[in-house]
Order: sequence, then structure tokens, then C-alpha cells
Amino acid sequence: MLLRHILLFHDLDKNALALPLLARIVFAGVLLAYFWASAVTKLGDGVMGIFSPSSGACAQIFPGAMEAVMYDASQLSIFHHFVVLAGTWAEFILPFLIVIGLFSRLAAFGMMGFIIVQSLTDLFGHGGIEHDGTLGAWFDRAPDSLIMDQRALWVFVLLTIVLKGGGALSLDRLLFRNAT
Repeated sequence: MLLRHILLFHDLDKNALALPLLARIVFAGVLLAYFWASAVTKLGDGVMGIFSPSSGACAQIFPGAMEAVMYDASQLSIFHHFVVLAGTWAEFILPFLIVIGLFSRLAAFGMMGFIIVQSLTDLFGHGGIEHDGTLGAWFDRAPDSLIMDQRALWVFVLLTIVLKGGGALSLDRLLFRNAT
């Protein structure tokens, strides 16, 4: 019976539908709430907070620049404000697109870039590189380092979506069924 189910899953995977759907479900179960909670911490006050992120958002994304201006976000350049705004929106929009399966490959690729920038900011902007456990290492019997272990698995799930698309039950499949 178990072998029959494994073979059935294998047949579905041949059609490139099951694996990306499973990757999207894993992403939703493990990372959707994480990224949305992170994005909420970056919102400014009131309804228009989505257009004017908080000074805490600037400190999260540009810790060195914020320290240099004594944590007065108004002294940061337009570039800094644009990056913070784009990063905040990306934390809401890209995970949503992945979960519903719309522009799945592009959204997953964008999230991979986001995770790389997030990791570099954690390591060098927030000083995580100075702590042994933050970067971690592979093949060390400890699967809990923030960067090398956790984020490598995140990127692997997203890479599956980049390579295979949105899979079954995705808006990509519904909207672009006849596209080559």
C-alpha cells in the first residue's frame, strides 16, 4: 500500500505538479507568518504606514547608517527610504504571490534575493558574524545555525519553485495553462 502511494506521488511529480505545490505549502507553513510578522514591524503609524515605514524599519535594514545619523531616519537619503519601502512591500507581496502561486518563479527568485540580503545584513550590519552560532557551518551535527542551516533550507524550498514553477493548484497554472 505504501509503495503504491509512493509510486502515485512519483507519477504526479513526472508532470511537475506535486513537488512545487508541496514547496509552496512548506513555504506557507514555515515562512509566511515569519515574513509577514517581520513586515508588520516595519510599518509606520496609521493607515498610510505602508507608504512611510517606521524608523525601526530603517534601523533593521540599515543599522550602520541609522547609527551614523543618531537614529534620526529623516537624515537618511532618498535611496535609503526607497530600499526600506521596497523591502517592506516585498515582505508582504512576494510571500503572498508564492502562496497563491501567481508569478511563482519570479516571486520565489525575489525571495531568494531577499533572504541573501537579509542574511548579509544580519551578519555584517547587525554584527552576527562575530558570534559563532549565527553563521554556523554545515556538517557540524548542529542543525540550528541561523544562516548556514536555516536559510539554506529556505532557499532550497524557493529554488524548487524557481525551477519547477507554481505547480498544481496555482494561479500560474490556471492563468497560463496554454503558455509555453
